[in-house]
Amino acid sequence: MMRAFILRRVALLEGGSVGSVILGEAGSSDTIRLRGLLSRNSYPHSFIDAEGPEGKGLVGRLGVQADDLPILICPNGTLLRRPSDAGAGVGLGIVPDLQPRSEYDVIVVGAGPAGLATAVYAASEGLSVLILDRQSFGGQAGASSRIENYLGFPTGISGQALTARAFIQAEKFGAQFAVPVSVVELDCSRPPMHRVELDNGISVYGRTVVIASGARYRRPEIENLDRFEGTSVSYWATPIEANLCEGRDIVLVGGGNSAGQAAVFLARYARRVHLVVRSSGLDASMSRYLIDRIAATPNIELRVHTAVMGLSGTADGTFESVGMTCRKSGDTWKVDAQHMFLFFGADPNTQWLDRRIALDNKGFVTTGYASQLPLETSSPGVFAIGDVRSGSVKRLAAGVGEGAAAVAQIHSYLTTLNA
Repeated sequence: MMRAFILRRVALLEGGSVGSVILGEAGSSDTIRLRGLLSRNSYPHSFIDAEGPEGKGLVGRLGVQADDLPILICPNGTLLRRPSDAGAGVGLGIVPDLQPRSEYDVIVVGAGPAGLATAVYAASEGLSVLILDRQSFGGQAGASSRIENYLGFPTGISGQALTARAFIQAEKFGAQFAVPVSVVELDCSRPPMHRVELDNGISVYGRTVVIASGARYRRPEIENLDRFEGTSVSYWATPIEANLCEGRDIVLVGGGNSAGQAAVFLARYARRVHLVVRSSGLDASMSRYLIDRIAATPNIELRVHTAVMGLSGTADGTFESVGMTCRKSGDTWKVDAQHMFLFFGADPNTQWLDRRIALDNKGFVTTGYASQLPLETSSPGVFAIGDVRSGSVKRLAAGVGEGAAAVAQIHSYLTTLNA
């Protein structure tokens, strides 16, 4: 039965003519955001360009204004004007009706690979589990076009396909998901229950909390960056962004595996990919199979010892070029490009944490305060796993392993509460 439902969902996603309808301007930041939200959450939908003949006719029939776009037409007929991610989730019914002061054995904040692993193993062992994420399941890994070095998938698998399987697996065992929902505060002042406050004002309580909120790519100091963010500057590469830069020149900044995967994926769409790294090469930060793949792709041009200085465009917001400088010689030049992707640096998502949770000097969560519970933080009953944890190995498999290990330590902690 589960296989039948999975195949049905795949058919609906590939069909493109069922589910919700997004009506908007193809290149607007809000349209891209909304399409990304539904795509990353595997929610069937279709898109109508408001500037095309069909879109103009629909805009007239609905009587909406330009400021209302994008419009989300839900399957039940509800029309949402320029909805936020949270508003779209409520309108589509993908955000559950969480009851105030609900209690769970485990609350997982972050639905990336580490958080999903915790959800699968905790729920399968009979613990009540709530998973929260402000965007979608999968995290950064979910946006990877193809992961080829994950155990058991010799031909590779997309990040979304891999994490979608974990999402379904966790749901099968009874885990409850609330996506997209943001956590605004973790309060550890009254153990053994920990209060998690959500952006809708509701607070839920967990006997244990697992911090799996990961890290986000760093926003660099680049001239005019804010003018083009959300339209011509992206922090991940999905088919939506790939279609926007088809046949164009693009710049991709970063030297890690995520950057390498994105470069190879985008090279199938873009005319030329300028891969920019500040160091002398890729060997220190990227897996060899990706380095070889990049070298064998003729339309990827590697630019070493290079930094991006500024962005240029027309008065109407059209992105035209990227200013660069050589970090060794100081020479500067411009590259004609119509899109830029940023995949470097990592800032931990820890702004919502209780001040009792100890962080290292870079803001990552430190663990190992109890010798028998190496993933426990400085606050008893609160654990940290994955990229948000200080000293973690920034690899998908490592995050999954920590998610599984955390469940054993959660059992140990809960046993002390019941003693």
